[in-house]
Amino acid sequence: MAVAHHVERIVIENCAVATVDADDTEYATGHVVVAGDTIESVGPGRAPEGLENVVRRIDGTGHLATPGLVNTHHHFYQWITRGLATDHNLFDWLVALYPTWARIDEPMVYAAAQGSLAMMARGGVTTAMDHHYVYPRGSGDLSGAIIRAARETGVRFTLARGSMDRGASDGGLPPDFAVETLEGALAATEETVDRHHDPSFGAMTQIAVAPCSPFSVTTELLRQGAELARRKGVRLHTHGSETVEEEKFCHELFGMGPTDYFESTGWLGEDVWMAHCVHMNDSDIAAFARTRTGVAHCPSSNARLAAGIARVPDMLAAGVPVGLGVDGTASNESGELHTELRNALLINRLGPHREAALNARQALRLGTYGGAQVLGRAAEIGSLEPGKLADLVLWKLDTLAHASIADPVTALVFGAAAPVTLSLVGGRPVVENSRLLHVDEDAVARSTRDEAQRLARIAAEG
Repeated sequence: MAVAHHVERIVIENCAVATVDADDTEYATGHVVVAGDTIESVGPGRAPEGLENVVRRIDGTGHLATPGLVNTHHHFYQWITRGLATDHNLFDWLVALYPTWARIDEPMVYAAAQGSLAMMARGGVTTAMDHHYVYPRGSGDLSGAIIRAARETGVRFTLARGSMDRGASDGGLPPDFAVETLEGALAATEETVDRHHDPSFGAMTQIAVAPCSPFSVTTELLRQGAELARRKGVRLHTHGSETVEEEKFCHELFGMGPTDYFESTGWLGEDVWMAHCVHMNDSDIAAFARTRTGVAHCPSSNARLAAGIARVPDMLAAGVPVGLGVDGTASNESGELHTELRNALLINRLGPHREAALNARQALRLGTYGGAQVLGRAAEIGSLEPGKLADLVLWKLDTLAHASIADPVTALVFGAAAPVTLSLVGGRPVVENSRLLHVDEDAVARSTRDEAQRLARIAAEG
């Protein structure tokens, strides 16, 4: 163990700590010691005396330390189509935007990924994911561009390699030239797994298999996608039960609702998580609980598209793993996950006698440990515990926005979006004092605007 002496340590003291461990352990004033890329100790009061090789000591007075936020559903490319079709439901919104999305290329996707990642990272996200499913012919290496952007930003990342093989001529919504063939989608997905998936502890890049949705893919792509993922030992992701229209579509086409359809194609299981799950009846929730299928709850997007309110409290009570998602920024223009903590709590309280539907600590758990669960990384991230990866955030709660709120977790969740004084990913700082350390935000803002304008021009020319 001689090596341990050379590990560099970061000591954070005098802050409130919400560990989000199994017992929801919290310290009104405590410490976190980071050794290399992992958490060495967490506890009340000052850090242990006599620690060697401390390269940095941080006085966390006025701050709350939490696990880094984990985003479980997103579409990065939509960063360059924000603010469009603002009064549409899901299907009408898709029909309005698909012709534009079908024109994306590698430089656009790279800039959009940079924008999406930057916005999340500066707001406390340490693990991001992107469900990318639009691969127009001849558009370049889109998956590689997205992964490159995540690596440069410095966050942990899961690419859910999406696919669509049901174009407009087959009764789907996307235009034909924006979809892949069944064989092409499966081959490209397998190649992405082989090239980029890292199964090891502390991996920075992982890949999931992610056919887009029941109404944009064939049954065969779902079935063979599930077989591919299990052969490769990676996770599965898709959209499920997002709208009443989707439910109607499934009944008309397959003679059953979305959950039964997913079960019939091998798409329920503890290696699966689905986005939205808004329209779930009791037996759907029971099926998810029985199979440990995860859910990515996207409250802002669900409200933006008038999809409805997911039954999150019922899912949690049944034992369904639930995380939070930003969703694509064409349906959640803010693109931030820390605002979803608040929106999850508020939206789930709408309706009579629901004042206790979700509380602040449950909301924080959704955004941290819940997200780690649905991404299959709960042994590595999602709580502040010795031996776990040092993915953590120090939130500043002593300014005008929060200083008069006594309880720090309440301040974080109920209050305005809190500034991030420090965000660590594997012990490496990615944000300090609300500024990204590895990416020039202003340059990214310019390139996202340029690429958005280029896409709008190309789409207008048709």
